[in-house]
Amino acid sequence: MTKTDILAYIHARYNRFTNTEKKVADYILENTTDVIYMSITDLAEACDVGESSVFRFCKTLKLKGYQEFKIALAHSTTAESEMSQLTSEVTMEDTIAELSSKILTTTVNALTETNDLINSADIEKAVEYIIQGNRVHFFGVGSSLMTALEAKNKFMRITNKTECTIDSHLQIMSASLMTESEVAVLISYSGSTKDTIEVAKVAKERGAKIIAITRFAKSPLTSYADITLLCGANEGPLQGGSLTAKIAQLYLLDLLYMEYFKRTNDKSRRNKELTANAVVEKMI
Repeated sequence: MTKTDILAYIHARYNRFTNTEKKVADYILENTTDVIYMSITDLAEACDVGESSVFRFCKTLKLKGYQEFKIALAHSTTAESEMSQLTSEVTMEDTIAELSSKILTTTVNALTETNDLINSADIEKAVEYIIQGNRVHFFGVGSSLMTALEAKNKFMRITNKTECTIDSHLQIMSASLMTESEVAVLISYSGSTKDTIEVAKVAKERGAKIIAITRFAKSPLTSYADITLLCGANEGPLQGGSLTAKIAQLYLLDLLYMEYFKRTNDKSRRNKELTANAVVEKMI
């Protein structure tokens, strides 16, 4: 499958699709740009089919799965240079000042949308889970692992009950030993990362509380979540690991941190002083 022919391929094979596959194909052909930013669950619901039907449609196109399909679709809808694949607003002719302004606008828009998506009751409940939990495990893979590590770094300054395991095999082992008194915070922009979904499934089976930080309200990950916190950044399949999406996730984590600090003020303030003093000799 070349990177520019997925739409032509769908057209060419259309008469050979099953009725269910035709429903998926019709929606994709009519809403190509929107589909690039949809989760597999969103697309399945829009087509009134199951997630497995969307996955089989991707396999029919000789693709490994939905994510590879979105990458191929993004290539198909991009007739310009690789730079134009980063964002439809950025061009090769932009000056540094223009780039700076556009990136600022994109980031501010992502934060504003994230703020608009915040449900105060969910934040309160999530913080209560973290306060009551004996251990809090931050999970993520790839770029989301970097965000999970930052969350661990943030919270460990005020509490000693946070964990973040780097290796995906160790993550699933850690999840398998979780208890009802523990909390798993799972970070995944797409909500469709296999390793993260498996961690959520195992942690849920162990009775742990699940907090998901993701872009999509409906995705395989959120089906296991007790609480879903949504970030507002749009990240196409060719923009994996975009800093705008990460900043939106960090914004939500900072909100959880500050609310936790407020509710545990005396202990958190004391722990923050202890951890700050512990590293003071490392500074010049």
